[in-house]
Amino acid sequence: MADAGRDRFGAPPAGERRGDRIEYRDAFVAQEQGYRPLLLDLIVPADAGGPVPVVLWIHGGGWLNGSPKVTPDWLAGEDHVGRALAAGLAVALPAYRLSREAAFPAPLHDLKSAVRYLRFHAAELGIDPARVGVWGESAGGLLASLVALVTDPALEGTVGVTDGDSSVQAAVIWYGPSELATMRAHQHPRATGDHDADDSPESLLIGAPVTRSPERAAAASPVTYVRADAPPMLLLHGEEDVVVGYRQSVALADRLRAAGARVELGLVPGADHLFGGADLGAQVRRSVAFLRDALRA
Repeated sequence: MADAGRDRFGAPPAGERRGDRIEYRDAFVAQEQGYRPLLLDLIVPADAGGPVPVVLWIHGGGWLNGSPKVTPDWLAGEDHVGRALAAGLAVALPAYRLSREAAFPAPLHDLKSAVRYLRFHAAELGIDPARVGVWGESAGGLLASLVALVTDPALEGTVGVTDGDSSVQAAVIWYGPSELATMRAHQHPRATGDHDADDSPESLLIGAPVTRSPERAAAASPVTYVRADAPPMLLLHGEEDVVVGYRQSVALADRLRAAGARVELGLVPGADHLFGGADLGAQVRRSVAFLRDALRA
């Protein structure tokens, strides 16, 4: 009898060609016992002529909402996936557990498992296991930063493919929190949310109030894991962001530079959260170009 207590992962589904792309839908990455299956979609440029780099797009939603299956209306018009494909990048869309399902570090475990899954099946999927990037926005930006920076074996998790490497070679972070303990201090003057509240998205993420759980807050904060050999990172943030204050990106960039890591910081004048009020297409193009160059697409 199979061991029901072990996580499961499945072989990739058959790819389906649709125009300029090959789509692999609902790859079964893992299922932690008692939780929903973790699925992943992968879209690969057709006729690439060889293995291509892959970028994991990590959705936002305050760690409470969102799905890799749904492109939000504010982003749909810019076709970030299509632009990445045109640049020679494959795009993976992984699911992760939300905070009302499981507290941190569960979502980090899930995303590191997705990286390992892609590497394990790289030959079948036409992707290069040596060229993996992450691209996340808002809550997904924090998680993408953690995937890029965390090397502690204790945070790898035991979900899905447990052997192999979960490192990435490039990261793009859109207006992501970097230090939970300072989010309130860094918030915009017009901000209305309270990051320190017991029921804030940040407190729900770590499963305890941020102000009364400094160790848990630090464990879920990318600044904790800054290192000199971090992969190249691009941080983009609107200066008028009323949800996540732009100083969160400044703080992470400063720490990375001080450590000797390669980082680019782009503050977008007049831009709110989701780059509202600014040229979203310009941010997509800059992000894709950075990933293309960093991953040598």
